[in-house]
Order: sequence, then structure tokens, then C-alpha cells
Amino acid sequence: MVKFAAASRRAFKRRAAAEKSGEHIPPFLIASITSSCNLHCAGCYSRCNHATTDAAPVGQLTDEEWRTIFQEADEIGVSFILLAGGEPLLRRDIIEMAGRMQNIIFPIFTNGTYMDGAFFALLDKCRNLIPVMSIEGGKEETDERRGKGVYEKLISNMDALHDRSLLFGASITVMSRNVRDVTYRAFLSALAERGCKLVIYVEYVPVTEESTELAPGGAERAILKEGIALRRRDHPEMVFLSFPGDEKSSGGCIAAGRGFFHINSHGGAEPCPFSPYSDINVRDTSLREALKSPLFTALREGDLLADDHVGGCVLYEKRDAVKAILS
Repeated sequence: MVKFAAASRRAFKRRAAAEKSGEHIPPFLIASITSSCNLHCAGCYSRCNHATTDAAPVGQLTDEEWRTIFQEADEIGVSFILLAGGEPLLRRDIIEMAGRMQNIIFPIFTNGTYMDGAFFALLDKCRNLIPVMSIEGGKEETDERRGKGVYEKLISNMDALHDRSLLFGASITVMSRNVRDVTYRAFLSALAERGCKLVIYVEYVPVTEESTELAPGGAERAILKEGIALRRRDHPEMVFLSFPGDEKSSGGCIAAGRGFFHINSHGGAEPCPFSPYSDINVRDTSLREALKSPLFTALREGDLLADDHVGGCVLYEKRDAVKAILS
């Protein structure tokens, strides 16, 4: 962490120098390193967008192409690269490569089902890799959405990580039906006792008309906001983040390079994983140029990112407007 703190200061200076010359570099990159996943979680936005499939991956970025992306991200001042998918642990070679890039913290958003002794050993060796496991609340809620036995596997992972004094986090999809459960003191205290240091709440994105009712409304958002405030007081040792809740303090959505951007498994530079639209591919250009793409530029300079919306992603809800920009 001391080494990363020094690297983070250098990265900040690079971003600040770029800002002075009129170029904005965000501190975060989301990298979906695979389009494959072993689970079929109910209401999965990635499967609905066909970004995740059961078919054998064709045309995905190679290990070497991801290495080039990570190296350039380091050079331009990116400090955090969130590894996602699909299920990122299906590409263990890329994660091992990321572990050797100590200037960057790599949170790994995983369903947890492929975590094993070899992976724990890798985390012990490469402390810049931080698993963030998806959990929906208790056993019933988690297994109902993710599959039978997933909850017990997650709890086993947490205990194994805690025994090894390894940092880990939890990612929670907030829906209208579970918002109270996932903000209860008992639920968060149980995570804290198992050693969890990071909790990320992501509001559910309604991927179909039928699932719109699952997205948190105004009342549920108020419950979430109050619950997070209380839990921050109960557990000052834990970091609580909320999307899009915490975006309100930053003037709206931080996608499209304002705070982060997304590279999909085939190299497309997208504003956000929930907004799978792209007009540029990093196979053909650099990260720097991707951040200047017409789509990203129009979104940052327009007012779309500041619009109010239902659910977890303004760009998904306003997707017709995003498509209009592309056309």
C-alpha cells in the first residue's frame, strides 16, 4: 500500500498535467476481460445486452492486448482498473499479469465461484488485486438470483480471505425488494466480522420493461441513503460506495471518461458497462484517443449525464439519446 500511495501521487500529477493542457484523464478504468460466465443471474444486464454469452468467446482481446492497455493506463495516470466480465476469473492469466503491475489497484468483480487455494495464494503475493464478490443479501436472496449454493461459497471465500488477512469487498445489487435487507445493521456487521472492508451498492438497471419494478424508486433510494449513512457511522473501518447515489455530489454520472470509462472484451471503448455503445476500438487506437472519441466528447460536453433517471444508469435509460449521438 505504501508503494501504491507513491504511484498514486505520480498518477495524480500526470492527470493534473494533462488537465492543464486541456486533456481529461479519469482515475478509473473498467475492463471487461471476458464475455463468458458460468452463472445465469436473474435480470443480468450483461446477458440482456448480449455482452455475456454461453458461446465460446470469439475475437476477444488477447492477453498481450490487455497488457498493452494496462501499461498505457499506467502511463497516462489511471490508478484503478476494475476487472469485470462475464466472470473475470475465467481468464486467470490476465489476472496474474495484473498482479505484477503494482502501480495500479485492480478490484476484481467476481461471482466468487472460481476462487480456490491457488487464487488465494496469488492474492497473498499480489496485494494490488482485491476481490469484490457479488452478494444479494442473505442465503435465500443470493441463491434465488445467482443459483443454489452460491451464498455458501461466498461465505467460505470470505472466511478464507479473512484467515489470510487479505483485503476484499462485496458488491450488492440494490433492488426495490432487498434494499432494507442489504442496509440492515445485522447484515453489514456480519460482513464486517468476516473482514469485508469495501461495500459497493449498485442500483439495479431495469433491462426489460417487465423488470422495471425491480429498480429502486424514490422511497427505496431514501432508505438506501439513510442506511448507508448509519452504517458508515457503525463501521468507520469500512468503505461504502453507492452508484448512482454518490454521483450526485459529482454533478451527475461519471461515465464516458468523466470519472471512468469501459473497455469491453472485444476492445470497444464504451461510456459504461450499462451503456454498451461504442464508436472506437482500442485495437485500432490508444486509450488517450478513445477518451477523445466523438461519443465520449458529446456525452461529457452535453447535459445527458446530469439527467435524473430511474435505476442505476442514466445512459441505459436514455439509450435512445445515446444511439442518436452515434448516428
